[in-house]
Amino acid sequence: MIFELLYPLSAKYEWLSFLNVLRYTPFRAIMAAITAMLMSFVVAPWFIKKLRGKQISQIIREEGPPSHFSKRGTPTMGGALILLSILVPTVLWADVKNAFVIATAGVTAGYGAVGYIDDRLKIEGSNTRGLPGRYKPSRSWPSPSTRSSCRCSSTSCSRWCSSSG
Repeated sequence: MIFELLYPLSAKYEWLSFLNVLRYTPFRAIMAAITAMLMSFVVAPWFIKKLRGKQISQIIREEGPPSHFSKRGTPTMGGALILLSILVPTVLWADVKNAFVIATAGVTAGYGAVGYIDDRLKIEGSNTRGLPGRYKPSRSWPSPSTRSSCRCSSTSCSRWCSSSG
């Protein structure tokens, strides 16, 4: 988004020629990483305080090991903060017209939605069960990236694809 908004100005106004650096993917990747880090540092304390205020915390089973009892009261749904820190810089700094960027952001958001539903069910049900495993993506399902990488013609790749599904 920043690339789409600011880079055209470098051609229109000569004094903004320093914006040419936005053309380079490594620069945008570094800036996205810095943005994500700063966002997580700034937003995390506020976010954790809000989760504690709403009493959204991890449910710990009574029959579990004693070392897990120290986790009682730890806020859950921290993945939302991670997703926010990943997706916002991606939208800001990546080329949002690129299909791979859109696909990756969509898959990431999809996994985040599954995590949200799982945590929400745990909180509302006051148990540790959450979303049943049959609805969660697992290692037994090949992801779209592994399926697309299996289109190669090498023997090792075809053996791997036939064994994984």
